[in-house]
Amino acid sequence: MASPSKTAIVAGSTGLIGSHILSQLLADARYGKVIALSRKALPISHPKLQIVAVTLDSLSDVAPTLIADDWFCALGTTIRQAGSQEAFRKVDYDYPLALGKQAAASGAEQFLLVSAIGASSASSIFYSRVKGEVERDLCQLGLPKLHVFRPSLLLGERTEHRRVEKLWGVLMKGLNPLLLGRFRKYRAIQAADVATAMIRAANRPGKPGVHLYEGKQMFE
Repeated sequence: MASPSKTAIVAGSTGLIGSHILSQLLADARYGKVIALSRKALPISHPKLQIVAVTLDSLSDVAPTLIADDWFCALGTTIRQAGSQEAFRKVDYDYPLALGKQAAASGAEQFLLVSAIGASSASSIFYSRVKGEVERDLCQLGLPKLHVFRPSLLLGERTEHRRVEKLWGVLMKGLNPLLLGRFRKYRAIQAADVATAMIRAANRPGKPGVHLYEGKQMFE
């Protein structure tokens, strides 16, 4: 087997999807180095892991050290968590776009973004509009490959308690088999499966450009 040669960067490695991306990359023999961008210390150590303390405000200071083949961006919050629409936009728009710009400037092969079902820059729903705006603006950066993943409701154990989402998760597990055809993209999906789909996409030969994955593509 060839020696591991790829380097990956993970933003949002303490989140529901990001934590799975990180653990799967560390176990993947194709990656020799994994850089986790985090505001706080991570409760994990590994010979391949490098943790870089960074915030949006300090990103420009550490940017020259951020060189990788594959950039995984799993940043995301809720307006309730963030405290305001402005704070939400900083996490879900400003930070991913800044990372995308650095990825493009550093010569990254590809950028992989966790977005959300219904993302559209023309949406009347603030959450969906911000998701759509960051997708739109990342497309303008000239990245060799941009992979955009739009999961529906995420299943998995969160570090923070979200009672409403937990109840929806129970309901959607029962509804999933009924969501067929064009409604399949609304099926709830395990966060670990989204992470697996992202890593597989990053290592699958494909044409340059923008690649969009909704429920059907991720399940496949």
